Amino acid sequence: MAGNAWRSTVSRIMGAVKSQTQPRTFSRGMQTVTIIPGDGIGPEISTSVIKIFEAAKVPIQWEERNVTAIKGPGGKWMIPPEAKESMDKSKIGLKGPLKTPIAAGHPSMNLLLRKTFDLYANVRPCVSIEGYKTPYTDVDLVTIRENTEGEYSGIEHVIVDGVVQSIKLITEEASRRIAEYAFEYARNNQRNSVTAVHKANIMRMSDGLFLRKCREVAENYKDVKFTEMYLDTVCLNMVQDPTQFDVLVMPNLYGDILSDLCAGLIGGLGVTPSGNIGANGVAIFESVHGTAPDIAGMDLANPTALLLSAVMMLRHMGLHGHAKKIETACFDTIRDKKVLTKDLGGNSKGSEFTAEICRRVQDLD
Repeated sequence: MAGNAWRSTVSRIMGAVKSQTQPRTFSRGMQTVTIIPGDGIGPEISTSVIKIFEAAKVPIQWEERNVTAIKGPGGKWMIPPEAKESMDKSKIGLKGPLKTPIAAGHPSMNLLLRKTFDLYANVRPCVSIEGYKTPYTDVDLVTIRENTEGEYSGIEHVIVDGVVQSIKLITEEASRRIAEYAFEYARNNQRNSVTAVHKANIMRMSDGLFLRKCREVAENYKDVKFTEMYLDTVCLNMVQDPTQFDVLVMPNLYGDILSDLCAGLIGGLGVTPSGNIGANGVAIFESVHGTAPDIAGMDLANPTALLLSAVMMLRHMGLHGHAKKIETACFDTIRDKKVLTKDLGGNSKGSEFTAEICRRVQDLD
């Protein structure tokens, strides 16, 4: 794909992901963003993003917060009050990878954040990166995952010793909401089709309800082609020819699996951005790779995923010029292949990769 056309495609697919139900308007001038550095390599890659934003003169002030869960009144797990207050005020967060402590009853930190802020839509653009060789060269799709229920509702209990039951929760409201978001996203970002991913042939009531709501919503979007496909069929077709897909919408567990599969098509989670959109104007953008404790503190971490998530965040905030400048500098650095971290095929330190992007950002002024 030629350079300019490729950049246009990337910008489109990583376009604004504002909540369709309550779009938020950000005022001009300095804006506050809550930053959650996370664990492992999280602080390193967060520092890289901050440096690149400074080089691009992005009008943002950062408010750093820790979200490690604490027990509140009645023993209920919650994020620290100062973190919730910051997010409630800023409405925008950027999050590095989080580890969940291995302790009895300790919740998944990512799940707790989603429930706390009702982050109902996970948006994961996957687009091939020019100059980064993978078996696929023309991937251009978006996965939209229902983020609050399904198998990840966290409802589990022991029936008798040796028998555990996990409940899959699917509701009409959540299914309709994610379907409407997917179709609005497709319409607003010039996407041509939405595919509902399901297993209603087996889980007739739960996935059947999800699929029924998708069909109903599709009736209001005649300008967007609607298809429905079994999860296993999507996986098969995806690895054979990912270009046949555009926007895909699905329940929680399927989205977790399929979005990672799609990330693999473009080079992995280290180059894949992600955003979580809430119902009350809150949005948290994140890197979705692990904490990589084996390389933490060694200046080997690749900040690309968090940086591209931050680019999504800037577009969500209406800072399109700054987003374009940073995105261009990042992709030009990767395409040039001279200063790359090991996972990208080079031998440079994370700080050197960051410095090169900063240099290119400043050259674009």
